[in-house]
Amino acid sequence: MNLLSAPEHRSLVSGLAIDDPALRDRLAERLRSVEQHLRERTARTADPRVAPLVGHLVATGGKRLRPLLVLLGAEFGDAESEGAVDAAVLAELVHVSSLYHDDVIDNADTRHGAASANARWGNRRAVFAGDWLLAQAAQLACALGPHAVRMNAVTADRLVQGQMLELLGPDSGTAPLDHYFQVTAGKSASLIALSLRLGALQAGASAAYVDALAEYGEQLGLAFQISDDLLDIEAPASSSGKEPGKDVEAGVLSLPVLLALFDDEPGDGELRALLAAGPAAGTHPHRRALELLRDSPALATAEAMMDDRLALARTALAALPPTPARWVLGSLCDFVAHRRG
Repeated sequence: MNLLSAPEHRSLVSGLAIDDPALRDRLAERLRSVEQHLRERTARTADPRVAPLVGHLVATGGKRLRPLLVLLGAEFGDAESEGAVDAAVLAELVHVSSLYHDDVIDNADTRHGAASANARWGNRRAVFAGDWLLAQAAQLACALGPHAVRMNAVTADRLVQGQMLELLGPDSGTAPLDHYFQVTAGKSASLIALSLRLGALQAGASAAYVDALAEYGEQLGLAFQISDDLLDIEAPASSSGKEPGKDVEAGVLSLPVLLALFDDEPGDGELRALLAAGPAAGTHPHRRALELLRDSPALATAEAMMDDRLALARTALAALPPTPARWVLGSLCDFVAHRRG
């Protein structure tokens, strides 16, 4: 049975089956509390004109993957821990703040099917909205205790370093694929690992369980980003909710693009030339690059690398007790493996 039916969660949890009624009900109730806390916190601003801006992406919804992972991490300790909901709110605030900043960097027009904050209010206000959300997360971390403050700071550092590495590109001594995984570990995996670790620590889980959940989160985060890269190329607009090939058009060095660029097969010369040219000028080069990518062995190679990360995530789960929460985490690996939108 699906966890929730609310539209803002349907994109993620419609692919997850939770057969344990007690766990399903507990997660559903706590996710509703997370949603309420998110909306209340972003509505409480010193100047009421700020609230629509800082609450914009919260109101448009999202997968709420990170709050769900916090709550699942708490299941390996005291699942009724009072701080679990606040920890879940913290993780989502950090994530949403990064979306504001990403949209400014990418000059994005939309997010979650609505106008992005930068498109609606301008870049400067969008940046400060992201900063405000980070400040709210820091306040929550202080209330949760020193471990949360430390973990929040470490994760913020990893997020920023990942973004900086992406903007700078690889240095002369770093292979492009190694650079891709360094960026992805910072920008994607760090916050997913934080979510599981924070939930488990907040619930008083053992150190062994905390470490296993963090490792699972690191590997799941890498796999999730690769699945995003594959979706940009493979998924039709009707299922993914966006026009396919937007990253290709913008010249983003996703994993399939990197693999295709460094494929030395003679027959792939046209694709390499199109990708090496950078952002496509006009629709024809973009469409042709996308068509060639879909027929390229780079897709199968990227999918195999995603499967390798998911296998490592499942291995990490083996260190956890065989509870319903562990089955849900395993189901999430299946969701990522077969994700099509």
